Amino acid sequence: MRSKFILVGLIVIAVLFIPTYLLIFPTWIFAAVTLLYLIGLYNVFQSKHTILRNFPLIGYFRYMFETISPEIQQYFIETSTEGRPFSRNHRSLAYRRAKNVSDTVAFGTQNDLDKMEYEGLRHSIYAKLPNPELPRIKIGGEKCKHPYMASIYNISAMSFGALSKNAIKALNKGALKGNFYHNTGEGGISPYHLQGGDLTWQIGTGYFGCRTEDGRFNPETFKENASKPEVKMIELKISQGAKPGHGGVLPAIKNTEEIAAIRHIKPGTTVLSPPGHAEFSDAHGLLSFIEKLQELSDYKPVGMKLCLGRTEEFIEICEVMKETGKLPDFITVDGAEGGTGAAPLEFSDSVGMPLQPALIFVNKTLIKYGLRDRVKIIASGKILTAESILKYLALGADICNSARGFMFAIGCIQALRCNTNHCPTGVATQEPSLVKGLAVKDKAKRVFHFHNNTVHAVMELLAACGKERIEEVDMKMFVRGDEFVNLANKYYPDSFTMD
Repeated sequence: MRSKFILVGLIVIAVLFIPTYLLIFPTWIFAAVTLLYLIGLYNVFQSKHTILRNFPLIGYFRYMFETISPEIQQYFIETSTEGRPFSRNHRSLAYRRAKNVSDTVAFGTQNDLDKMEYEGLRHSIYAKLPNPELPRIKIGGEKCKHPYMASIYNISAMSFGALSKNAIKALNKGALKGNFYHNTGEGGISPYHLQGGDLTWQIGTGYFGCRTEDGRFNPETFKENASKPEVKMIELKISQGAKPGHGGVLPAIKNTEEIAAIRHIKPGTTVLSPPGHAEFSDAHGLLSFIEKLQELSDYKPVGMKLCLGRTEEFIEICEVMKETGKLPDFITVDGAEGGTGAAPLEFSDSVGMPLQPALIFVNKTLIKYGLRDRVKIIASGKILTAESILKYLALGADICNSARGFMFAIGCIQALRCNTNHCPTGVATQEPSLVKGLAVKDKAKRVFHFHNNTVHAVMELLAACGKERIEEVDMKMFVRGDEFVNLANKYYPDSFTMD
């Protein structure tokens, strides 16, 4: 893209120079074209704005509609609070925190707080100073030899293939700088994941990175990859929120020779991971397989990721845990609102349980069977703000993961083209000309700042509620709009009414 712009621009200027010199064309036309070319040339070599780097001139139209003239965006395209899956306000918050600039807003909230479904934090009159020490959570059960001290906010699963090599490198370098982990996604460990950042290696139904030629689990290659020093935890993916029961999808256009070699598959074909695992088919088999992964990894933390569907199946898993003593070190609960690069609409819209009820159920079930203190819970699914992190910690999670939040940090504009290989920001594409536009060094800094500023915001909210430690978080910190009315009626039953 950049070389084409430079070449075409030089040709256009050269063609215009002669008629301008002969006074056939007005001089101002040549001057205007030259000025536009110089502006585009600057954008080609700058590294802060990927859209302008990939589209040196027409990229300004995007900024005109979404940045320079937000009222056009607001009245004719989307309002600041109604964009999907993330509102413009939330995207802007992620961008500002990633750029390490002010994340304050002007003129008050744009949400309608008079609605009874309003949910907010109960701040304290006796607010505390925020604890400057960012919290860490230990993950690893009784048998674990290499427990991991995790941040409360980490990068959720995104494979190389779904994301570009530059996106993966930026995420991992940012995780290294910020001391938090980066989930590889089910596509295996690529060279771009090995930039020094901590990894959670995810293994899906395709067993990429540890598979035999016929697609079964290969214990030798698993052991080899699990022993890498960057791999701090291993996550067995049972299902994901965006398409539970379907298996991962890598469109053929994204399946390059390099990606196929990493996954041990045929290039240029659409890769549909099986909907279920070939190594087990019931709760006993699942927990025995997890125990096998723990042994092969020299007892690094091993857990499972699932989107809750049939609750009786999870109850059965807990019963077998209690019966056999075979426990995962953690369980990642993925909500049906989770994202992905490619999924059938019916699966995205109609299958799986949302994160909030799923997290409550998993937490309460583990408590019922006396397992909660032995198994950590990770929440995953549309977690972008400090308030959302606190909410899911209060509902039972120990830590949270986010995929799309960190995608915004490296430049995603929610163009909704993840499955087409035409992502304009170079994040979710394998098109070389677009990938080059994503400047790894700059975007790695933004990943670090987004994480750091978001976790610090968590600590500020915690302090506003009169608490100092993350362990003090509970649902008593939150209140819905109708609860305010109930409280008022409780204390003043004869004098408070609301139509």
